[in-house]
Amino acid sequence: MDNSFYQVVAQTMGEGLLVVDTAGQILAVNPAFLAMTGYDGSELVGKRCTVLNCTGCTIFGEGSDKQWCGLFKRGGIRDRRCEMTAKDGRTIHIVKHATVLQDEKGEATCAVEILTDVSEMVRKEEEIHCLRTSLPKQAGFMGMVGASPSMQKLFELIENVALSNAPVLIYGESGVGKELVARAVHDFAGGAEKNFIKVNCASLNENLLESELFGHVKGAFTGADRDRMGRFEAASGGSIFLDEIGDISAAIQVKLLRVLESKEIERVGDHRPIPVQVRIITATNKNLEELVAQKLFREDLFYRINVVPIHVPPLRTRKEDIPLLAQTFIDSIAAQNGKPIVGLTPEALETLYEYDWP
Repeated sequence: MDNSFYQVVAQTMGEGLLVVDTAGQILAVNPAFLAMTGYDGSELVGKRCTVLNCTGCTIFGEGSDKQWCGLFKRGGIRDRRCEMTAKDGRTIHIVKHATVLQDEKGEATCAVEILTDVSEMVRKEEEIHCLRTSLPKQAGFMGMVGASPSMQKLFELIENVALSNAPVLIYGESGVGKELVARAVHDFAGGAEKNFIKVNCASLNENLLESELFGHVKGAFTGADRDRMGRFEAASGGSIFLDEIGDISAAIQVKLLRVLESKEIERVGDHRPIPVQVRIITATNKNLEELVAQKLFREDLFYRINVVPIHVPPLRTRKEDIPLLAQTFIDSIAAQNGKPIVGLTPEALETLYEYDWP
């Protein structure tokens, strides 16, 4: 692909894009970055990046490359929360992803930074924190049960994340409740009355998954005897939950990336774009960073879906929640069956403690 393709991507992407050379001089910015900071392009290009006062940068200022900035020394940054200063002096809260580009000799040429403005989310985090300090801690939240510090932290994170529309990537082993977390993010954001569409990406082959996600038109393939709406269209206005995102093929990764960039889908067998307004929540039990390193998962797609990562702790790391969970299930079963079950024996509880839970 020629450079014009990448220029179009940079100009249309919703996140801010900043390119700096090895001496910290700004080479390029995109419209989203200018809108975020309030600067004009001529006020930034050719200037040192220090004008932005980014708290996520370690500036040595002793030369170029590794002697100029810690980013060139590390080679990249992922999911770094930091702040920078806008033209009018206000503080912008951002999540930064960055990578250093090299020439054929392995020498650094520039750094490319992708910046997501999370100022509104931070403001709401502060509001929620103020409210929570006046309320007692609860053992349950949106259908999930847990009084352990790790679960209380998870509940707080869900509350904060739900108040933005940023893509969420949920990490966790099989059985930890990733779908419950996804549903909680959707519902807490006021989406209880909106569509929440689930897709298990591992259960369908590539062709079926493409049709399932994007729909198809009559005659697109053998057996397509009518037009069919895809899951993205069905979720428009709400949320789509893509479980086992690490199992999708390279071709589906490309199509999903296009949806994230353009907020449009095309049905299989058709070339007419259909706009969709949907929040994308993904989940995986795999290490996507390793898959990226192995070239099995697109790095640009990873950055797009990993804006807000949520890690769900397995029960074996929070065994103090076992009595509470057990009693919750017992109370539910007793109510459903009209049985006077009051609890577990010490021996039964000890057996639960000894099990290596997911």
